[in-house]
Amino acid sequence: MHQSNFRLVGFTEQPSTAELAAVAARRGVPLVDDLGSGALVPLPDEPSAQDSLSAGADLVCFSGDKLLGGPQAGIVLGREALVERLGKHPLQRALRADKLTLAALEGTLGLYLEPARALREVPVLRMLTEQPEAVRARAERLAQLVRGAVEETVARVGGGALPLTELPSFACAVDEQLAAPLRAGDPPVVAVVRDGRCLLDCRTLTDEDVDEAAAAVAACRSR
Repeated sequence: MHQSNFRLVGFTEQPSTAELAAVAARRGVPLVDDLGSGALVPLPDEPSAQDSLSAGADLVCFSGDKLLGGPQAGIVLGREALVERLGKHPLQRALRADKLTLAALEGTLGLYLEPARALREVPVLRMLTEQPEAVRARAERLAQLVRGAVEETVARVGGGALPLTELPSFACAVDEQLAAPLRAGDPPVVAVVRDGRCLLDCRTLTDEDVDEAAAAVAACRSR
């Protein structure tokens, strides 16, 4: 099981997938690798489904959301005979994904046929890979709209993946007292409160979101 949402540091060691696959082969049992997040494009410190299968795992499990960026679902890849066996289990009927989930998953996976497109259009991948200069430009635009200040910050991935990864980012800083009304707004805007400032991290915004975030700040100030 991949430690997708925590890390053990210090004097620790764990076998590789290839080493476990060799043990499983000698014992005649299948090796199931639960990746948790399941990246389909190369990301630092995160194994991909392809890597696991190439290393000898018989089945690989991961989420359809998180790093994949699709609907909440469970995905199993691997040896055809084992996947078919899972499909015939009585629990399959109770746990199977519905048509809407499958349609959303198909739409998301279609983006991965062109990795460059996936990095642009899958929100979590865009936020993970966007250059700091682009984030800063967005923060400057938002700061101008709300009379805020641009502040350098660090974004953390969280959400069940890459627990130690820190991304250089830029935020628009406004008055601390705006944090609570922003959270209570419609739509809610969740910010970071630090050193007496309310920070709107612009790595989590798209260019189209800036005007909506500015309107939310203006609405809170007018109350």
